[in-house]
Amino acid sequence: MAEAVLLAVTKIGCTLGDETAKVIITKLSEKVQALKELPRKVDQIRMKLFMSKVIRHIGTVYLTDELIKSWIGEVRKVAYRVEDVLDKYSYHLLQLEEEGFLKKIFIKGTHYVIVFRETSKANEVAEIEVEIQQVIQMKDQWLQQAQLVPNHEQLAEFERQRSQDSFPEFVKDEDLVGIEENRKLLARWLCSEEQDNTVITVSGMGGLGKSTLVTNVNFPVHAWIVVSQIYTVEALLRKLLWKIGHMEPPMPIGIDKMDVHDLKEEIKKKLQKRKCLIVLDDVWEQEVYFKIHDAFQNCQAGRIIITTRKDHVGAIASSDHHLELQPLGGSDAFELFCRRAFHNKKDHRCPKEFEEIATSIEERYSLLSSRLRINIWYQTYNQLRSELSTNDHVRVILNLSYHDLTGDLRNCFLYCSLFPEDYPMSRESLVRLWVAEGFVLSKEENTPEEVAEGNLMELIHRNMLEVVDYDELGRVSTCKMHDIMRDLALSVAKEEKFGSANDYGAMIQVDKNVRRLSLCRWKVNTALKVKFPRLRSLVAHGMISSSPDMLSSIFSESSYLTVLELQDSAINEVPACIGNLFNLRYIGLRRTNVKSIPETIEKLFNLHTLDIKQTQIEKLQRGIVKVKKLRHLLADRFADEKQSEFRYFIGVEAPKGLSNLEELQTLDTVQLSKDLAEQLKNLMQLRSIWIDNVGSVDCANLFAILSRMPLLSSLLISAKDVNEILCLKTLEPISKKLHKLIVRGQWASGTLEYPIFRRHGEQLKYLALSWCQLGEDPLGVLAPYMPNLTYLSLNRVSSASTLVLSAGCFPHMNTLVLKRMPEVKQLEIGDGALPCIEGLYIVSLAQLDKVPQGIESLLSLKRLWLLHLHKEFRTQWQTSGMHQKMDHVPEIRV
Repeated sequence: MAEAVLLAVTKIGCTLGDETAKVIITKLSEKVQALKELPRKVDQIRMKLFMSKVIRHIGTVYLTDELIKSWIGEVRKVAYRVEDVLDKYSYHLLQLEEEGFLKKIFIKGTHYVIVFRETSKANEVAEIEVEIQQVIQMKDQWLQQAQLVPNHEQLAEFERQRSQDSFPEFVKDEDLVGIEENRKLLARWLCSEEQDNTVITVSGMGGLGKSTLVTNVNFPVHAWIVVSQIYTVEALLRKLLWKIGHMEPPMPIGIDKMDVHDLKEEIKKKLQKRKCLIVLDDVWEQEVYFKIHDAFQNCQAGRIIITTRKDHVGAIASSDHHLELQPLGGSDAFELFCRRAFHNKKDHRCPKEFEEIATSIEERYSLLSSRLRINIWYQTYNQLRSELSTNDHVRVILNLSYHDLTGDLRNCFLYCSLFPEDYPMSRESLVRLWVAEGFVLSKEENTPEEVAEGNLMELIHRNMLEVVDYDELGRVSTCKMHDIMRDLALSVAKEEKFGSANDYGAMIQVDKNVRRLSLCRWKVNTALKVKFPRLRSLVAHGMISSSPDMLSSIFSESSYLTVLELQDSAINEVPACIGNLFNLRYIGLRRTNVKSIPETIEKLFNLHTLDIKQTQIEKLQRGIVKVKKLRHLLADRFADEKQSEFRYFIGVEAPKGLSNLEELQTLDTVQLSKDLAEQLKNLMQLRSIWIDNVGSVDCANLFAILSRMPLLSSLLISAKDVNEILCLKTLEPISKKLHKLIVRGQWASGTLEYPIFRRHGEQLKYLALSWCQLGEDPLGVLAPYMPNLTYLSLNRVSSASTLVLSAGCFPHMNTLVLKRMPEVKQLEIGDGALPCIEGLYIVSLAQLDKVPQGIESLLSLKRLWLLHLHKEFRTQWQTSGMHQKMDHVPEIRV
């Protein structure tokens, strides 16, 4: 059967002349050939690599012919079917290996046939043959050869319009909103007395108004050059020479025949000792500037402004001359909308009856003009997502960014559109999902997770995702996708048959062959049965369902399911038939009411991630140790009332045989059992391990094993109870990557005289201590040994009555939490202490009755909480006039 499919695929390749189709067919041929040459290490032939290359070459957005789009869609279906068959084939081959059966049947040239017979795949291969023949016939019947060449004319025409000699439209001052501060800043940079040439960069996502801002700085521009993605160095220099030539006539003869060197020499002559402003608009790569910048060297006190969508291009300028634009805030965005929608009204005021819907439309970046019938507005708002997705100008703006991505980045970008609007996407979750989907593979010495983090940063640097928050290492902690970007990405995802995000009302319209389906915040109160035989991912954050049959229906019909993400959903149990989902690599049940995982989980040989944090699961099933590919095991549950005073979450009971999971990277959080320490000896790939229920007798052996883990980066140690004494003297990790340490419980010596604090303090970035008994000021002791801390939390720590943050201490600290420290009466903050602090949380310090000395010097503060302190504190705060002194802090709670 494999030979038959290979022959049919080859026939397609012979009938097609265009490069796009050849790429598709070549890759299909390679993967069908793999049926004959499949090695034992199944991961090496993962179909995902094939799919990313295919997607990169057949993006349908560039193709304007509807017939060619339809034909490409059919080719995609064939590619997806081959992917499905290979995944199932690979799984059964792995099964046979596990059972030792493969050795009995591994006869050269026949093993693949036997596996196909065993798994009833022969019929599916025959069906693929038929589909391939149909694709050939469609091509012959529908398409002319000229149609098969990707059409760039629409994009090129858009670029030509943008690069006309005239400058971008100058907007009247009264029509400008929310840019005044940025305009003043740009003007100050331009008018500075610096005599050297200065580069200024303005960056931000497409459509934010970078060019509009630069145009309206009210400063004479001598040359405005639109660069974009389609350019040549000769063309840029020739246009530059033409424009600055009007400053110093005459124009050189033979300008059209000059090469790069001659063009640069002429530009240097024209700029000799002259002050000139040059704008390079919409620059995509740094090399554009570096290839031409030497032509400006004769310019005296010149200014070069670069606008870009990419952060790495923005970094051409020094940090004090780089302006990063953000979307307009609520009031500015609403004002701008009203100026456009109510341009014929006095003062552009929004009528009261329109305010609610106008606010909703403004949040969608409406393109509408004034329509004064409110029912029309509501109808238009409901259609707005579709209008924005199909608007040619908006779509081209997206395409410029989207088509600059590689295939794996496109997949990662489109995947983000499956989450709800404004949803803060966790870096760790995204990375694990992308790895499960096969969008990334290991490269050289980097794990797939590390490669995926690189992809996330690339999308952020391209301003296609927005950062919401950073973690203690300065890495992105959460990010989100701008609404307008998400709407357009959803449109592309649907067009390219990548995935679909739907509400309940649109459920019946979903293509039954959908590959990825988002049902986030989806509600169903009926026993709905759905059939999606080709479904790969189900993302259903916050799904509300009273029907236990729904998941069973999906599981029974979606045998290729790879990702199951049900975080925050109202589900109580997981159907046992989940064990039949041979392709499942990711299970997310965080914050659900699930009490147990079915024993059938032991059949999920391909599972990479199991996230059961904050569920009601108390014990992990024994079968989990058979899932040898498991990389991330995330499990804890809420503490009961008796335990909640000591900790909010407690670990789950780990099964025996945990040492089988040799690929495990994350183990959060498990209870310490008699043999857990011994099992950990085999788990040397662990990066993060959180252990609960630790007793004093366990410390020496456990800490010695943890200290030998070479990749350890995050560690939590929690004592059995408040009376258990931990001995930290044997905790001396060899890992140079350990940056996060959380310790809950008392210590044997009652001091900070331990190697983990003294010898390893410089590498720690995140430190949280709870319930320890110290007779000294922990801030004063820690500061000299931990200069790189960015997060410090002290909770129920017994200490000296006066805490001192000495001058210049903790230079990188971003967040400081002081909570339930009963002895503390006074806090002193020296000059220059905490220069980078953004969050200061002082909570439940019952004896603190005075305003912390020097707190007004913390100029970088964004959040200040002073809650549940001494009853006199509020009075002291008000009488000291500290509210006025701290008016630079956006959020203050007293």
